[in-house]
Amino acid sequence: MHFTIEKEIFLKALGRVQGIVEKRNTIPILSNVLIETNSDNIQLTATDLEVGIRSFYPAKIKTNGKITVSAKKIYEIVKELPDQEISFKAKDNCWIEISCGKSVFNIVGLSSDEFPHFPGADREKMIPINGHLLNEMIEKTIFSISTDETKYNLNGIYIRTFKEEEKNILRLVATDGHRLALAQRQVEMTQIDELEKGVILPRKGINELKKIAEENTDDIYIGFMDNSAVVMRDNTTVIMRLVNGDFPDYNRVIPKQNEDIVTVNRDILLHALRRMSILSSEKSKGVKLQLKNNILEISSSNPEVGDAREEIDIKYSGPEMIIGFNARYMIDILQALGSEKIKIAVRDNMSPGLLTPDGDDGFISVIMPMRL
Repeated sequence: MHFTIEKEIFLKALGRVQGIVEKRNTIPILSNVLIETNSDNIQLTATDLEVGIRSFYPAKIKTNGKITVSAKKIYEIVKELPDQEISFKAKDNCWIEISCGKSVFNIVGLSSDEFPHFPGADREKMIPINGHLLNEMIEKTIFSISTDETKYNLNGIYIRTFKEEEKNILRLVATDGHRLALAQRQVEMTQIDELEKGVILPRKGINELKKIAEENTDDIYIGFMDNSAVVMRDNTTVIMRLVNGDFPDYNRVIPKQNEDIVTVNRDILLHALRRMSILSSEKSKGVKLQLKNNILEISSSNPEVGDAREEIDIKYSGPEMIIGFNARYMIDILQALGSEKIKIAVRDNMSPGLLTPDGDDGFISVIMPMRL
């Protein structure tokens, strides 16, 4: 096996697989990337048995073959090579020679025979979805995915489609038990049984899906097979195993009787929360929000450091109340909202708050109150 390839292309190819390869090294081959040659391109495959990726890149093929090599090591090597054409040659006993300019590296690989099978996917059985739209919806929900591995059914984004007033709606929901984010948009797409029932895509797979969606505005193709979701765009295919388990009934969490509405400038509130969080408790990150007539006072206190407070102008005519929230959670929500003004619907100091962009009912976020 021997090919030459431009450094920029090879570095991009190897960079794409870094988020996939197994870091814990429990099975050595999963730390490797499988490199194969075709007539006029190379094919890179990486998997951790939960999420896998396969991409094609142009190269000059001299002799065909396939080999696996440490994804981390080859990426580090290629990153430091000069900006010239790179020669990649597989030799006897799984040794690999990488040369560029006057630099030559010899590293040991592993036989491709041990590498897990990567299933083929048929684009004809998949449906297109707007990549820009999907990326926007992921950005508005990904921050609420739980990082608690014991809550496995919350370690991803719940995605489903349904009809509403004869319109096809795509909905994404994520929650970690302390906050919830829901994004939905009207889409022009064929219904798929799996999406009508609802599926949970894993966090790692969502991260790869987001990278694909960010690349350009072309449609992304999505389909399902063998309890896995398949995503395709251009020269890249990602396969991710669906999260087993039932997603909680999120509709019960969304408050229906929050009638006192605060309208506030998003940037002003965001920066005020950042300032107040500096003196909040390191553990709870709690801040107090005191609502008065058209005034919001935000305060934080840490006995070991000090305290702070700040007033900002808002539009509010409801009763006075004081509510405690986790500042970090609110900051995450505000960063995702993106609109100039936001609305915060509240009921009392024991009920969750409901945050929405002013003038856009396609996104809502719920944040649970704190005792401070």
